[in-house]
Amino acid sequence: MSSMADRMPMSRKGYEKLRGELHHLEEVEMPAITEKVANARAEGDLKENAEYHGSRETQGMIQAKINLLKSKLGKAYIVDPSSIDTSKVGFFATVTVRDVDMDEEEVYSLVGSGEEDFMNNKILVDSPMAQQLIGKKVGDVVAIPAPKGTYELEVLKIEYNFEKE
Repeated sequence: MSSMADRMPMSRKGYEKLRGELHHLEEVEMPAITEKVANARAEGDLKENAEYHGSRETQGMIQAKINLLKSKLGKAYIVDPSSIDTSKVGFFATVTVRDVDMDEEEVYSLVGSGEEDFMNNKILVDSPMAQQLIGKKVGDVVAIPAPKGTYELEVLKIEYNFEKE
């Protein structure tokens, strides 16, 4: 069992999504590419067999993804929404913040692995920005380190919209 520091918080939905993806890779994609490798190998000379080498490369990428998913699922723990203090920023929170210098508002949702979507401001709960926001309350100002220097965000609103698990 991994230590708490190695654990990865997830919603039930995120956990099930990763499990489904792992199942698909192991039961559909890997058998198909393994068969393709065997067929290409049966064609003889492997030195100049592009199909064989391409299939082996694809097989390696699928195996790497399987290993990554198994690692994530092995570290996962499902967070019980009822255990969360909704007066503070935490897992499952949707946080409205204001960039103090730019006077611009942004909304971020703190999500678990498998649910991140940077284009829609769904950030991993263990990302550097999320880690700075966790535990903060409305009105708090937090310094966020960034490559071009630190910027400050003021917490304007904290919302929790728990899906039925």
